[in-house]
Amino acid sequence: MRKLVAEFAGTALLLIGVVGSGIMAERLSPADVGLQLFQNAAATAGVLYAVILMFGPASGAHFNPAVTLADWALGDFPRRHIVPYVVVQVAGAVTGTVLANLMFDLDAVDWSSRDRSAGHLWLGVAIATAGLVVLIFSLVRTGRARHAAGAVAAYIGGAYYFTSSTSFANPAVTVGRMFSDTFAGIEPSSAPMFIVMQIAGLVAALALIRFVYPQDKPAGTPVS
Repeated sequence: MRKLVAEFAGTALLLIGVVGSGIMAERLSPADVGLQLFQNAAATAGVLYAVILMFGPASGAHFNPAVTLADWALGDFPRRHIVPYVVVQVAGAVTGTVLANLMFDLDAVDWSSRDRSAGHLWLGVAIATAGLVVLIFSLVRTGRARHAAGAVAAYIGGAYYFTSSTSFANPAVTVGRMFSDTFAGIEPSSAPMFIVMQIAGLVAALALIRFVYPQDKPAGTPVS
């Protein structure tokens, strides 16, 4: 239960950071989309670094169904824990988005109208997810998991800029971002294909990790 509470709270805080900083960026820099993206990326990287440090010792700081599935496929994460982890991650993402909306005096639920349906965006999502999973488990399998907080935060901050999709390497976050019609939102009709491509990126990452780092992870090494 402590692990599930940590995953819920960590994912909720992450979405408060993602959505809240997007709303603030729109209000501070209404005429400059590039500056909005920079502000959103910087805040997201910062809060991600913090929540990994905050909850990593309790739950492994997955905050992402793709990471949970990869930990099961590549490590010793119990299969029976997959569904509970994914459920609380999605619930945390939705809760975090709702809280961000309320914090900025918006409706609790305001379905996003931001269309993100395009082939180049789907490719960007797959690449963002694959890179994230490879990063995490390359660190885990080489005994460098202590660097995960900084490395993951840096990667996601960078992926806002080097992927066409502005990252979106997380199915739970994708679901959560449907609930806010703001800078970080995604139209509900665009979300299913994003999740499909995140799974495709996960599959590619698993194959690459198994080939490049075939050894088992060191005993007792946490994900983050």
